[in-house]
Amino acid sequence: MTTTAPAPAPAAPATPKELAVHWLDLISAGDVEELCRTASPTWSMAGGPPGLPPGPDGIRALVASFGRIRQHWAVEDVIAEGDRVVVRATNHCEQDEFLGVPAAGVEQVFAATFVFRIADGRVEQIWRTAQDLQRLLQLGATIVPPSTRPSMP
Repeated sequence: MTTTAPAPAPAAPATPKELAVHWLDLISAGDVEELCRTASPTWSMAGGPPGLPPGPDGIRALVASFGRIRQHWAVEDVIAEGDRVVVRATNHCEQDEFLGVPAAGVEQVFAATFVFRIADGRVEQIWRTAQDLQRLLQLGATIVPPSTRPSMP
């Protein structure tokens, strides 16, 4: 009788730079539970949806806010100093809607910069700056100047 040993689990990221890049790979894959395992219990994010709770509940709420999505992050640059890692990346995604604008069938391409704070080998905080206006314009959203908006009562 021949048995096959189970495949070894992937090695945990060894450095803060590897952990930050791994995070974007996990977001691309939609692996919520692994994201939760690599984050601290007090994880937080600035520059994402408002009102995310801390820790794993916040990560689950973040991923749920995407709705149905297919995405891939391509990392362009990674710079680390102390407990901070800066990642500049480009995302190719398609989702049903973005910020209330219908998006199904439209591939959005945009860049973002993330600053990760790593503590005790886990992601503690993330600051996100992304080209969200560019995404909206790719979806056909228009900007209405203040002079053409209805006045407030």
